[in-house]
Amino acid sequence: MTILWLITGAALVVACVAWRQARRTAKRLEQLTQMYWELKYQQSELRVQIQRGPTPPAGELQPPPAPPGDAFIPLASLKR
Repeated sequence: MTILWLITGAALVVACVAWRQARRTAKRLEQLTQMYWELKYQQSELRVQIQRGPTPPAGELQPPPAPPGDAFIPLASLKR
């Protein structure tokens, strides 16, 4: 009778260890799935960015050109 209780206890311990391992594996699978979809999203963003062409970083945007002012234009250049 004692040996049956020992077998039952051992089976319970093995079941608990297996359950913890299954939960750990499920959590890892969830993390890997999330990482996969984030990587896929970043890859599609980079593909669109490459198709549009290079864009300057936000900190290096050039200021818009100043409006043309009153400049001297010689008459000789207008007659040509």
